[in-house]
Amino acid sequence: MFIEHAVMNLLELTQNTNLTVWILLGIFTVSTFIQNGYYLFVYTAVIKYKNGEKTCRGEPISVIICARNEAENLVKNLPLILEQEYPEFEVIVVNDASTDDTDLVLIELAGKYDKLRYTGIPVNDKFAHGKKLAVTIGIKAARYNHLLFTDADCYPVSRNWIRLMTCNLTPEKSIVLGYGKYENQPGMLNKLIRYETLFTAIQYLSMAIRGNPYMGVGRNLAYKRNLFFENRGFAAHYHVRSGDDDLFINEAATGTNTVVELSHRSHTTSTPHTAFRDWIRQKQRHLEAGRCYSLKSKIRISMEPISRLFFYGTLVALCIISDWIWIVLGIFMLTHLVKAIVIKLGMARLNERYLLLPSLVFEPIMPLLLAVIIFSGFFVSNNQTWK
Repeated sequence: MFIEHAVMNLLELTQNTNLTVWILLGIFTVSTFIQNGYYLFVYTAVIKYKNGEKTCRGEPISVIICARNEAENLVKNLPLILEQEYPEFEVIVVNDASTDDTDLVLIELAGKYDKLRYTGIPVNDKFAHGKKLAVTIGIKAARYNHLLFTDADCYPVSRNWIRLMTCNLTPEKSIVLGYGKYENQPGMLNKLIRYETLFTAIQYLSMAIRGNPYMGVGRNLAYKRNLFFENRGFAAHYHVRSGDDDLFINEAATGTNTVVELSHRSHTTSTPHTAFRDWIRQKQRHLEAGRCYSLKSKIRISMEPISRLFFYGTLVALCIISDWIWIVLGIFMLTHLVKAIVIKLGMARLNERYLLLPSLVFEPIMPLLLAVIIFSGFFVSNNQTWK
């Protein structure tokens, strides 16, 4: 009786194991199709995209920069913007309650450049506010309907940045999405920041090219002043700490009013964080805004990272408990090759370097890392600080 009972238990365990393997194979297959679908049919949009030649109407434009304690960056970066080769533009700097020498820097630069205008928000410990107030003040102070945004720690890579971004604003197009990169510096954190920025750009720019824009980045973004007021500015999400760029685009952008500018001379470059905790805080603010995206946008952008978690999770499980290990590893290698090719071509399109090998490390862990950052964000005080 004992032997018979043991044999029955062994048969039942074998049947359950086989069922588990087939379930894992099903999940692995579906997640593989989703992964390859995104990389081959969505993310390649950036690679294939061509801006083409366009006739620039030379419309006057207001460049808006919000600064909080950015005196050093303004000294370094603001002249590169004020010396752009464009017929008619102004640069508006909103000094948002700075406690450093930002005021003195702006006074000195305004004496050298007649295109510079500035205003300020006084320090007030009783009144907390985020970047959206500073952006709104800048927009209201603008003389022109065409607006171009960047940050105080950003600088354009060429003297044609304003022209290349502005020429996309036409009677039909009200929003221009550009690319804002980070400086290439030594260290693994720098590679992580640059890879995450590159991949996010491939994702949101490709979606926009495919007719489904859902976000932009304030480091390099243009839109029309009248569009801002027609959409009641930031009223729908003013309570969210971040989102002066992506939440507004998520709300106002459509497949017909949005265009992408990818020429290398239209890029901006920013100074990256050098401390991991500072980057984590920045990502927490950005991901907090993502919770306010439309349901359609959430589904589109979450399917790929979620399927990536299932892809690697079932891959490991199947290699441990199944006899399909060589077939599974072959599919993994083929999928990884597809991803590497798309990332490499995306790097070339966005003029990024030295990220292919780091991408092999970061690509599997990034969804898990972002999930941890999102979870940790629930325990962070929801104040209006943006710096």
